[in-house]
Amino acid sequence: MSRVLHRSRAAPPMAISAKGLRMRLADGREILDGSGGAAVACIGHGDARVAEAIAAQAAKLAYAHTSSFTCEAAECLAEHILDEEPGGLTTAYFCSSGSEASEAALKLARQYFVEIGQPARDRFIARRQSYHGNTLGALAAGGNMARRALYEPVLGGAFSHVSPCFPYHFQENGESEANYLARLITEIDDEFRRLGPERVIAFIAEPVVGATAGCVTAIPGYFRAVRSLCDRYGALLIFDEVMCGMGRTGTQHAWEQEGVAPDIQMVAKGLGGGYQPIGGILIGRKVENAIRAGSGSFMHGHTYQAHPVACAGALAVQRIIRGDGLLANVKTMGLRLTQGLQERFGNHAHVGDIRGRGLFQAIELVADRGRRMPFDPGLKLHERVRLAALDHGLAVYPMGGTIDGVRGDHVLISPAYTATEAEIAEMVERLGAAVDAVLAEIA
Repeated sequence: MSRVLHRSRAAPPMAISAKGLRMRLADGREILDGSGGAAVACIGHGDARVAEAIAAQAAKLAYAHTSSFTCEAAECLAEHILDEEPGGLTTAYFCSSGSEASEAALKLARQYFVEIGQPARDRFIARRQSYHGNTLGALAAGGNMARRALYEPVLGGAFSHVSPCFPYHFQENGESEANYLARLITEIDDEFRRLGPERVIAFIAEPVVGATAGCVTAIPGYFRAVRSLCDRYGALLIFDEVMCGMGRTGTQHAWEQEGVAPDIQMVAKGLGGGYQPIGGILIGRKVENAIRAGSGSFMHGHTYQAHPVACAGALAVQRIIRGDGLLANVKTMGLRLTQGLQERFGNHAHVGDIRGRGLFQAIELVADRGRRMPFDPGLKLHERVRLAALDHGLAVYPMGGTIDGVRGDHVLISPAYTATEAEIAEMVERLGAAVDAVLAEIA
């Protein structure tokens, strides 16, 4: 019996080694990693350059508490990411996870308004079917109803949730894209007014919604309109790019494809590629300036923030992404993935939607394609697909509750940026076999 408290009732199979996109299990099976775990392993497994950087840093300086010291690895990582000040982002804060990054973003946004003399601002607007982390503050900010349910009584009340920009399910029949956009923006505007614009700290969103809804992209103009609303009411715009950022969609930041930049951005998974636990926030100039001109310090901290070994590992990962030209491969292989999914599932009776960008894509499984009707949640179709995919030698990232936290099933495909055309084709083939096997079983 395992002494580890696992995520599920049964202990999962044991992974013992990995190289590139191939993982080896204790039972001898080789698994093709089609999801990078949870869109984490962005440069693949077992890159010796990262391992060497981590070992060298651990031997040189393993830890230095940030109340007294900074370290070279953290300074170099921040400089590498922000050397051209993308979208006006000028400063970084590094922590140990995406959830910690969310907590830091929320606290910094609140502190910003206290520093500039607007302490009455105490509310955030976020979206349903979003996810911003699993700590209590981050969970309260998110709109993942399944994960919130158990902890609802102890979640903070500073968060409102408006509709997601999710046309596949929520754009009405006969409603034009322009009218759908106008309806969504009116709803956000109404929420600002209901709360009192002078009370709203920020609007928080994932530019491409990750695991909760399955790689959902916004309709053109949505985020420009949201940015305009935030500017009108003096609120901040916070982008959660923990899953979709750091190159995953084909650009360094997912917001680059929306034509707007945030005031604060959360990053994590693609930052360190899974080699060390690391997350962070990237901070816009006006927020940085307000803190420096005011109290001069961020009233927040963690024991392991800006950890030297974690930062050294992340710096090596980021240098590999840039030096090996991996963003170009994300774009090229992203097109191959789209093409492969369309060819395999485009006419599939039980695949209602294929969506996403770059190497961050998903298929949504439906019982009735014409009516976009989901399968019975009791079937736990997404979990069946995960297990069937493993039987076919493929790791993917399925989730349930696509529509409202209860109904809907989707499968994420988010391989390493190093994926080859042959590996993409292999993923699609194995996923197709797994989906068909499960559907045949439940028929």
